[in-house]
Amino acid sequence: MSEEIRDDMSFAEMLEASEAKPLYAGKIVKAKVISVSPTECVVGIDGSKHTGVVTLREMSHDPNAKMEDLVKVDDELDLVVVKTNDQEGVDTLSRVRFEAQKGMKDVAAEERPVVGQMINDVRAEIETIIDKQKAVIAEAALAHKLEAETIDVTLPGEEVVIGKEHPLNIVLNELKEIFIGLGFSIAEGPEVELDHYNFEALNIPKDHPARDTQDTFYISDNVVLRTQTSGMQVRVMEQKKPPIRIIAPGRVYRSDAVDATHSPLFHQIEGLVVDKGIRMSDLKGILELFAKKLYGEDTVVRFRPHHFPFTEPSAEMDIQCYRCHGAGCPLCKGEGWIEILGGGMVHPKVLKNGGVNPDEYSGFAFGIGLERLVMFRFNIDDMRLLYENDLRFLSQF
Repeated sequence: MSEEIRDDMSFAEMLEASEAKPLYAGKIVKAKVISVSPTECVVGIDGSKHTGVVTLREMSHDPNAKMEDLVKVDDELDLVVVKTNDQEGVDTLSRVRFEAQKGMKDVAAEERPVVGQMINDVRAEIETIIDKQKAVIAEAALAHKLEAETIDVTLPGEEVVIGKEHPLNIVLNELKEIFIGLGFSIAEGPEVELDHYNFEALNIPKDHPARDTQDTFYISDNVVLRTQTSGMQVRVMEQKKPPIRIIAPGRVYRSDAVDATHSPLFHQIEGLVVDKGIRMSDLKGILELFAKKLYGEDTVVRFRPHHFPFTEPSAEMDIQCYRCHGAGCPLCKGEGWIEILGGGMVHPKVLKNGGVNPDEYSGFAFGIGLERLVMFRFNIDDMRLLYENDLRFLSQF
């Protein structure tokens, strides 16, 4: 065991005791450079079997410094031990930290161990004071942060704004429930449609006004943005054999100017029933039941003859004005009735186009404008309100 350094020792005894003492952080040693790399150099510590590493950072504070410019192999260096290895191995040394003690060069060799020990003791004391002060500052910062972030649990929380269902979806979901309850299923199809399904298969000839570019958005000569969901009639008949009972809700597009009652984009619900023995009375019964489910049991309906290329015979269905009850008012334009949909018996040509034998099967179809139902249901007088995303309007539903 090495001898402790005592005040009553001679300088020679102190030097001998210091050199015999194992390496420790802060000890000043002489070392010889063994190898040099771009980022560090390896040194052998004089009087010891230990080797050490000196990094470029421990050699110089200059960010542009290069290790090969600072030291060469076999150079002798005065270094300070920064960190020792608990087991036999490589110790970390520093030249930069030794520079802080460069005044030691003026101290006589026999006195250096004692002076070095004194420097180490003073440094240790300063570091202890600094560490204590850091702890005090950190504790004060934490206390201040906790005080600043104090939460008053008695304060009311911020109101969470919850969205509401859009009026179009309100009525559409009600309509779906009504028809699903009547045994219908939901069918969906493409909004970018082939001319064949949008016109040809529905018995709409080439010279029909609806096929004019002023009324229809054409993608190409044979592709359009669908003007109606009626094309789903043929698509469903091609894919499924009778009996068929479906509704097909979806967006449709027409080249209309935007105003209170028109939009280039709106929603339509197509209905189709195909089976043996289907009659016009079945259509009237289904639609009357639908109207009463949607608007109330006291709803009065009427059917008027009309013409559609894809149904024969055809009709439009009106409901009695809910505001004036048939007397006439501005809402119904003095007529006492409001048109809500059109329909009729599926034309035999349409059945053939869908692959259904019109001699064996018959069917009815109808088309409902969703926006019109919503406007009547909620007494809305401007269709544009449904698309402007004005929360003052939408929050009322």
